[in-house]
Amino acid sequence: MTTTPVEFLQHRHIDKARWDACVANAANSLLYATSTYLDAMSPGWHALIQGHYEAVMPVTWRSKLGVSYLCQPAFTQQLGVFSKSANPPQPLLERFLLAISHRYPLTEIFLNHQNQVPNACSTHNNFVLNLSASYTQTAGSYKSDLQKNLARAQKFNLQYLVSQAVEEALELYQQTYGQRMRIRPQDYRAFTQLCTNLATQQQAFVRKVQLPSGELLAIGLFLTDGRRIYNIASTTLPNGRTLEANHVLFDRLIHEFSGQPLLLDFEGSDLPGVARFYQKFGAENQPYFFWKSNRLPAVMRWWKR
Repeated sequence: MTTTPVEFLQHRHIDKARWDACVANAANSLLYATSTYLDAMSPGWHALIQGHYEAVMPVTWRSKLGVSYLCQPAFTQQLGVFSKSANPPQPLLERFLLAISHRYPLTEIFLNHQNQVPNACSTHNNFVLNLSASYTQTAGSYKSDLQKNLARAQKFNLQYLVSQAVEEALELYQQTYGQRMRIRPQDYRAFTQLCTNLATQQQAFVRKVQLPSGELLAIGLFLTDGRRIYNIASTTLPNGRTLEANHVLFDRLIHEFSGQPLLLDFEGSDLPGVARFYQKFGAENQPYFFWKSNRLPAVMRWWKR
């Protein structure tokens, strides 16, 4: 595989059926790399292809001041190279990244958990929990403080509800975390439409925790590709923090999907407090990698400060 040329394809030349087949069969398959997801969050994306779609890498480009550059699309934690190899060999990764750096003077992207390269700029946390065991087995591994918080929450009679309220989940997420996340309004609109479409294919769903009075305490929008459940946008409201609603939301989600060949992908986090929260459920770190290449002329580097 390492001797086969890596070919750059503009968007109009990508065979999306073959692309999606490669991603679906990849050992490191992720929903973010499907053509449907990329079309929504990085319109006009290009591609690097090796051989007959044996290995692929999305090229998520934008243009500013007449310069094309690569950046990570919103709501897309990790991309990079996808192939049938359980761990794409180092020479293969290097050839893809070399092809990128030769074509684009600036690249700032996140590579997936099986794209470990020696020149990665930084490593980032992503906690995942295997749901294949029974709920009893998984809950038996919860940290003691999580078990205490769940016991405390029982006296509030919190309700865990199935929902398809995609827009509500994303609106609350934007209101709560919008300033911190710095996501563009057009990206929220595109992602809302994407998730609405995915919901019709049973690939997006919402779960809520509320009081018997109907007061909403926590809400989570989750995506799934048959391998993972992605915690894409979860929000805990102020009273929900007081009543441990976020603990109940994930505990009940785990209960709902336990015993299935799925990973619960918590989607982060590098924030110590959030990382500890996910670890309370027995989640393990599956890190991913940030890669940057900057060959901009010195006079143009100011716009990336």
